[in-house]
Amino acid sequence: MSALSRRQLLAVAASGACASLAVPARADAFPSRPIRMIVPYGAGGGSDFVGRLLAQKLTETLGWNVVVDNKAGAAGLIGTEAAAKSAADGYTLLLADAAHATNAAVHLKTSFDPVKDFAPLSLVGSSPQLLVAHPSVPASTLRELLALPRERSRELSVGTPGQGTIPHLLCETLRVKTGLDLIHVPYKGGSSALSDAVGGQIPLVINSVPACMPHLEARRLKVLAIASPVRHPRMPNVPTFAESVPGMVGQAWYGLMAPARTPAEVLQPLNAAIDKVLALPEVKAKLAAAFIDPMPGGPQAFAGYLNDEIARWQAVVKLTGVTASS
Repeated sequence: MSALSRRQLLAVAASGACASLAVPARADAFPSRPIRMIVPYGAGGGSDFVGRLLAQKLTETLGWNVVVDNKAGAAGLIGTEAAAKSAADGYTLLLADAAHATNAAVHLKTSFDPVKDFAPLSLVGSSPQLLVAHPSVPASTLRELLALPRERSRELSVGTPGQGTIPHLLCETLRVKTGLDLIHVPYKGGSSALSDAVGGQIPLVINSVPACMPHLEARRLKVLAIASPVRHPRMPNVPTFAESVPGMVGQAWYGLMAPARTPAEVLQPLNAAIDKVLALPEVKAKLAAAFIDPMPGGPQAFAGYLNDEIARWQAVVKLTGVTASS
């Protein structure tokens, strides 16, 4: 075999260099390794349900390896802080919920900024809060509750999932705007409050629709009002809070975020993947079955909604004086 000419050797070397450059480019295509989705609560709640549903469908539909990481504590602050301080490379996501906005309203100081330290990806869905009661409560609606003689309604206790949560803020708004003597009883989670209401230890509870629904269907509790802007199409006979107390709205919501400064070339495939999963009929069906209503998608819609939510709850905090410890 004849020796290669100098020109041929250079051509071979150049083609080898191009091949070596092409390998990292393919390896760096997003995602090239597992994605961690931080859910800032323990297993079993609404955020965990949504996070695991999305992680499962991103894995099944796109072949991505998405793993849920439950980082509970401090009303979601521990997991949220971990997400904020993660590398901005798309391999850590946050399943944010309504506490992302309320924490900003009731916590004066945090180690992160809920807006500046995150890149919103997409809202997933929302679920209104309910005011539910033990069957022994002599009222079937919020209007009837407000009409009770003060000696009968005085010092009614209301269980919520904890200080500074949306149910707590709704409870205090109701007290300030109506003069109803409500005693706030904070629990470490909404399920404990509902269990005590079923057992008759507490007359009233404010919690989300999915958490309350099993007790309502079994007639262990009754619903007095829903905190949606208008009557919910799946609960048309339940009056809204606003029908008795104008302006009272409160809902749980869920959305995906990435750390701020995540590159656009990474955010783009993430947004496309989330849009694709949320459009799947089986995902829509599972969210609907959990009474989680769809919300507008995309980063701009999420950013606008988050800013509006923070401003709204800051106004409620100013009205009621609620803090994380009051």
